[in-house]
Amino acid sequence: MEYEVRPQFRRRGRAAMDNPDVRFDSHTREGVDDGWANDDELPVLRTQVTEEVPRTVITQNRSPDLSFDRSINPYRGCEHGCIYCYARPSHAYLGLSPGLDFETRLIARPDAPAVLQRELRAKRYVPRTIAIGTNTDPYQPIERDRKIMRGLLQVLSDFNHPVAIITKGALITRDIDILGPMAVKGLVRVGISVTTLDPATSRAMEPRVPLPAVRLRAIRALSDAGIDVRVMVSPVVPALTDHELEAILQAAAQAGAVAASSIVLRLPREVSGLFRDWLQEAYPDRAARIMGRVRELHGGLDYDPAFGTRMSGQGEWARLLRQRFVLATRRLGLDRTLVPLRTDLFAVPPQPGDQLSLL
Repeated sequence: MEYEVRPQFRRRGRAAMDNPDVRFDSHTREGVDDGWANDDELPVLRTQVTEEVPRTVITQNRSPDLSFDRSINPYRGCEHGCIYCYARPSHAYLGLSPGLDFETRLIARPDAPAVLQRELRAKRYVPRTIAIGTNTDPYQPIERDRKIMRGLLQVLSDFNHPVAIITKGALITRDIDILGPMAVKGLVRVGISVTTLDPATSRAMEPRVPLPAVRLRAIRALSDAGIDVRVMVSPVVPALTDHELEAILQAAAQAGAVAASSIVLRLPREVSGLFRDWLQEAYPDRAARIMGRVRELHGGLDYDPAFGTRMSGQGEWARLLRQRFVLATRRLGLDRTLVPLRTDLFAVPPQPGDQLSLL
């Protein structure tokens, strides 16, 4: 099934309609229609990148429904611009809007590899899998020139440190020369997010993400290099992309994915309003139906952050979706439980000037 997508008339290549107020600001702004309509297309909004020097890069996580306890974010904000991105509210902590600012005012952390190396050398450091890409995408477009993610991978490889990567970016295939040898040692796992197989729907929801066919080719390239890839059907947007669940899983299995996961749409904080505005522009004929189903999943709310159900939803529709996922992954051989990444190989490499062991 294919849907007609209305043109994005606000900003070409951007998903958010505008910049909602930052929730920490003491003043707010409200637009008023003065009757002087302007039908001219707004100019392209260019990406701005500033740099940050972090004191630490490993962030600790204590959420009980996540499988990792630490993560790294090479960038703040994400040029992919996915309208549904649950990470958008994090931009407010920087005094920036979760709307267009999140997509266009990015912060790069070029010293992150050096800081990571210092943290891994700490005497009390205990290795566990580091997750990268759990907030903003490490392979968003600016990584092509900045190469911060590649620098982080090189450090992790030097230390034989396990890493789990989540991305929508096909640029990850550039780093197969590092990831391949790490995979042989059992040190790396990759999750590729595929939300839809329809390029028009993808362009509307996630305007600067590689098209679905390109992501499937990335799965194939990684798989051919011996790297375990999990396809992530995330998020599932009810009444818009849920009918594609089985087709996405089948396409990913054919591309070489060995496991799968799925998460329903989550709309925390400002993401709810941004998503509703986008729906009215892109899919006005089914906006009410989509939001009705979203609220059914989250106990009558746009979003319920309760641990245990926030990513799977609740109610009959969530149960049926889960049942479909279980049946499809079983049929396609994607219901594997992957073995844990190795931590026993971790070793601090010598630095120039270190005293060599006599043994």
